[in-house]
Amino acid sequence: MFYQQYEIGKTGLDIIVFIEAGAGRSAGRHHNMLTTMPLLLGLFSLLGSTCALDNAFMPANYSIDETGAGRFVEDHNNTAEDIFFVSVSASWNYNTNLTKYNQQKQINASLEEQEFVEAWAKKAKEFDAVKVNFTDKNLIHLLDNIRILGPANLPPTEREQYNTILSEMDNIYSTAKVCPYGEKDQNKCWSLEPELTDKMATSRGYKELLYAWEGWHNSAGIPQKANYKTFVEMSNKASQMDGFADTGEYWRSWYDSPTFAEDLEKIYNDLKPLYLNLHAFVRRKLYNRYGSKYINLKGPIPAHLLGNMWAQQWNNIYDMMIPFPSKPNIDVTDMMKKKNWNATHMFRVSEEFFTSLGLIEMPQEFWDHSMLEKPNDGREVVCHASAWDFYNRKDFRIKQCTTVTMEQLFTVHHEMGHVEYYLQYKDQPVTFRSGANPGFHEAVGDVLALSVSTPKHLNKIGLLESVTTDKETDINYLLKMALEKIAFLPFGYLIDQWRWGVFSGRISPDHYNSEWWYLRTKYQGICPPLPRNETNFDPGAKYHIPGNTPYIRYFVSFILQFQFHKALCNVSEHTGPLHQCDIYKSLAAGKKLSDALKVGSSVRWQDVLQDFTGTDKMDASALLEYFKPITDWLKEQNTKNKDELGWSDFEWRPPVPEGYPNGTDKITDENQAINFVKEYNTATEKVWYDYIESSWTYNTNITVHNNLIMLEKSLKMSNHALKYGLQARQFDYTDFQNADTKRILMKLGNIERAALPVEEVKEYDSVVSEMETTYSVAKVCRDNGTCHPLDPDLTHILATSNDYDELLFAWEGWRNVSGKKMRTNFKKYVQLSNKAARLNGFHDTGAFWRSLYDSKTFEADLENIYNELKPLYQNLHAYVRRALFKKYGTKYINLKGPIPAHLLGNMWAQSWNNIYKLLMPYPDASHVDATPEMIKQKWTPVKMFQESDEFFQSLGLIKMPEEFWNKSMLEKPANREVVCHASAWDFFNRKDFRIKQCTVVNMDDLVTVHHEMGHVQYFLQYKDLPISFRDGANPGFHEAIGDVMALSVSTPKHLKTIGLLNEVMDNKESDINYLMSIALDKIAFLPFGYLMDQWRWKVFDGRIPESDYNREWWNLRLKYQGLCPPVLRSEEDFDPGAKFHIPSSVPYVRYFVSFIIQFQFHESLCKAAEHVGPLYKCDIYKSRAAGKLIGDAMKLGSSKPWYEAMRMITGNTSMSAASLLTYFEPLITWLEVENKKNGETLGWPEYDWTPGGENTAEGVERTEPGRLRVLLQQLQHRDPGVVRRETLGLTARPTAATSRSRGGGL
Repeated sequence: MFYQQYEIGKTGLDIIVFIEAGAGRSAGRHHNMLTTMPLLLGLFSLLGSTCALDNAFMPANYSIDETGAGRFVEDHNNTAEDIFFVSVSASWNYNTNLTKYNQQKQINASLEEQEFVEAWAKKAKEFDAVKVNFTDKNLIHLLDNIRILGPANLPPTEREQYNTILSEMDNIYSTAKVCPYGEKDQNKCWSLEPELTDKMATSRGYKELLYAWEGWHNSAGIPQKANYKTFVEMSNKASQMDGFADTGEYWRSWYDSPTFAEDLEKIYNDLKPLYLNLHAFVRRKLYNRYGSKYINLKGPIPAHLLGNMWAQQWNNIYDMMIPFPSKPNIDVTDMMKKKNWNATHMFRVSEEFFTSLGLIEMPQEFWDHSMLEKPNDGREVVCHASAWDFYNRKDFRIKQCTTVTMEQLFTVHHEMGHVEYYLQYKDQPVTFRSGANPGFHEAVGDVLALSVSTPKHLNKIGLLESVTTDKETDINYLLKMALEKIAFLPFGYLIDQWRWGVFSGRISPDHYNSEWWYLRTKYQGICPPLPRNETNFDPGAKYHIPGNTPYIRYFVSFILQFQFHKALCNVSEHTGPLHQCDIYKSLAAGKKLSDALKVGSSVRWQDVLQDFTGTDKMDASALLEYFKPITDWLKEQNTKNKDELGWSDFEWRPPVPEGYPNGTDKITDENQAINFVKEYNTATEKVWYDYIESSWTYNTNITVHNNLIMLEKSLKMSNHALKYGLQARQFDYTDFQNADTKRILMKLGNIERAALPVEEVKEYDSVVSEMETTYSVAKVCRDNGTCHPLDPDLTHILATSNDYDELLFAWEGWRNVSGKKMRTNFKKYVQLSNKAARLNGFHDTGAFWRSLYDSKTFEADLENIYNELKPLYQNLHAYVRRALFKKYGTKYINLKGPIPAHLLGNMWAQSWNNIYKLLMPYPDASHVDATPEMIKQKWTPVKMFQESDEFFQSLGLIKMPEEFWNKSMLEKPANREVVCHASAWDFFNRKDFRIKQCTVVNMDDLVTVHHEMGHVQYFLQYKDLPISFRDGANPGFHEAIGDVMALSVSTPKHLKTIGLLNEVMDNKESDINYLMSIALDKIAFLPFGYLMDQWRWKVFDGRIPESDYNREWWNLRLKYQGLCPPVLRSEEDFDPGAKFHIPSSVPYVRYFVSFIIQFQFHESLCKAAEHVGPLYKCDIYKSRAAGKLIGDAMKLGSSKPWYEAMRMITGNTSMSAASLLTYFEPLITWLEVENKKNGETLGWPEYDWTPGGENTAEGVERTEPGRLRVLLQQLQHRDPGVVRRETLGLTARPTAATSRSRGGGL
């Protein structure tokens, strides 16, 4: 932004103008100085100063005729030079050394000047009756300028009131501050300069910008309204006393044109298409940045997003708008510094520009007395750049705190342009020492900057090594210029449209603000970003309103400068586009410019313009020519994007951000955030590796020592998460452009249990560790002293025994030694986990877990999917119940009741494939079991993993690294306690990946091996992503990836391919046998996978109190799975804890999700593999196309929303049961027919039945009727459940509770 203050001198006006540069310009004064002078009088009265003008400076008595008028004007000129020199000198001294002494000196000098102006104006009015007959028209012009009194017309008491109002408004504006949200210390609040201006220019945070915008408009604007209404009334009265209808007419009179307003409207309409195209382009870019929530592509732009407090120039957001980022973006600041330029050299270079045109060099006084840099002697100064005329025809200065930047170089030339104007007209009468009209001085300063800013000129003065002249570089340059020049035009036009309406009475005080925003929307296409009403006074937040500085001059100057530029380029014989013209060294251009400047305001501006440009009219043709290339380009872009020109949704307003103004104090610097994320990534790899290594050591060798080390590393990891999580929370990433950075910060901001106080973190880790240890070392002992761990002993009993009592011994015994012992710890875990969730902004832990799926309809979606699958499960349940009835009889099986939970071949009845032999549909047909062949061929656990590795490599995926084979635990070791639960481990160093599995050589474990290897393959695919993205797309994806491979591996076709099956029987019976074996694994699991977290979510949110933990657990198992406990259970028991994922705090609904999406994946991979035939027969082995499809999705990790990964694999973005139902379609039909034939009841209407009756097996206590009853109406038409292997899952970051691995079992 350019700053200049060329016109301060005569009135000591700098007290009010050096606050803000308006259209990037000074507040200024017009040629007779009286619009701003009254403020000084207010200051004088406030300070109690009394000055009397020396009689030597008072006007004499003159004959009231042309001769007398001539003498009067001559005397005025001679006297005014002395008065103005003293006034300007005092003002200079104060602005370059802000002390109370200098301020008083300035006030005294200005008071003297005011008395001078008043006395001579009154004397000039004595000629009003006769001057019409004067022959010297120039003399009449001088008298007309001198005679205007303005507010000095008012009676003394009203004048004092008027001046006091202006002083108060100026003081409000000058001292207004905006305090950070919640900040009470005024010393920490922000002023407009530099803090708020910098924020508006550099921040890209929607809320931060909004807070700065609202704060300034409220603090600077609202207090002005009452004063402004009175000011308007008094200003109009003064103007009317000078013969004008109102103050607006008085201001327009300076342009000496009866059609001035109409001429401006025509020019504005000529420019409107260009502005509309720029507006549409910028709006689209802002839409790309802020999204549809805050940007309406058919509406106005929120006023705070354009890089400037008033949205008057948009060049500060150029970084978001660059058309061709790879092309040069000219900024020679670095070269200036490299060449050791300093402030003085910048002004010498500028002077050389002027002298190259044959114009006047700076006088010695300029170099002796100017302030070109901010003093380092401790003085307080007004840094606002300004050019000064001391009215003695030799002393001209610039005051600028120059810094060595390209922007400041242009400002230097602009300010020097003002001084050159002073030098050119210095011999005119004082009254004519100003621009030809108020816009001329600004236009002259700017026209020179148009040449200096060209790449061509920067190259000439050694600041640009080469000039690139291709179209793309030109477009970059012109867009940057348009964001400054074109964006300003409607604003420059509407400010005084509003004020003229206010002064004329067309806009009443009751509509000040609404009419302000109507004009801003009408002309600029912007809107307030927050609701505004008539308690607000937003015009007052722009300096020129309370400062009473006319503004249309800036609109005029922006038109004239391009007319001037074209005229100068023509005489300099420039060829080529106008925007490439540099008039440097053109004496002809200098001569034309000098001729226009010399006359000052002594000649009608229309005549000056005629001589300068060949026309006496302002017009936009030169400006439109200058910007034609960017105009055409913008049209192309907007047409391509189908963007509307204009804002048909005129009344649209953006929503107030959620939670505003909370969060406005956060960091919005995206580069800072990117660097923070890089630092976090590097540091976290080491911290996580240390923890995971200690966890591996403990899980593969359960000792007290190893547990203590793991807890120590866990605490370090928690502290690390807390440190970086709190830092991540300091960023407002809402409006960041880098989606990865936003996503990572969102993840890091959830610090999980690390949010707890340190002692509670330790307690949490200890509680979870104790529960895990209880689970891992639990053994069930017989009366003879033989003790059985879960793996392999109890698991084997449940899988192979058909002895009701033996099964009951293992089932009940496990629950007594595992879950029952951790109930107290679990209660504490729930309390601490919920507290951590709340500290992270969630209602409870369940809400946090569900948030990982990034869906507001997640629970409803799951319920819908479950209901789709319910008929299939109920048919499977009824068929299995019939088979068990045949085995165990009416004593233990009720064909209309639930199934006892211990009879289904699995400790948790989650997977029923171990009882397949009892259920085989066609015993005489083939059934798939590779176990005998594996044993016959002497397969080993290592061989099983090698075979799996070969499967993945056949798809073109990554083979296991050497560390995997060297460090994995693939078999249960002898002589030490380990956690046998199968799991895959990522050590986060991008090379160490392991599996921990107590592998048994059988087909079931072969499938599990492929599942676990699927996890490791996922690790390998995303290992090079930022650490926060090394995870599945959602928690169910990791499990689904493992399982989808197993769907191929378990097919007869594949088992034959790898030599584990001699032949594949292709008949319906064999197919039904196969599908039944898969259904007992997959379909049986579904209700169990669904209810596990239904129970926990209700525990976490309080719907299930501690007193009902076990009762509600069994109610859900009955409701969804159709199972009942085989023995009496009470609240002394804690059966949920007998399932690994409960004490280990591993969310479980992921497995339900994975069981749905794995079939969607399988169907898509089979299509890619060009499989023909039923889906259940598909084997993707050796299909590179299938491998690429799944590999590309795995590479994303969690860097994208899960539905994008889903789309990559399946082509759609939602979970659906359709693929699963397609897979099992033959079995569904068979089960329906079979159950109908047998007259089976679907469901379990006799829900309160309990097994055993009066003849319960010895030592087994019968369940009390109704003990675990749920209301009948709650169970009608409900459905059963399902089960499967176990998995130890890893959430966004590893924790002691959520494990450091990926599990193979459910």
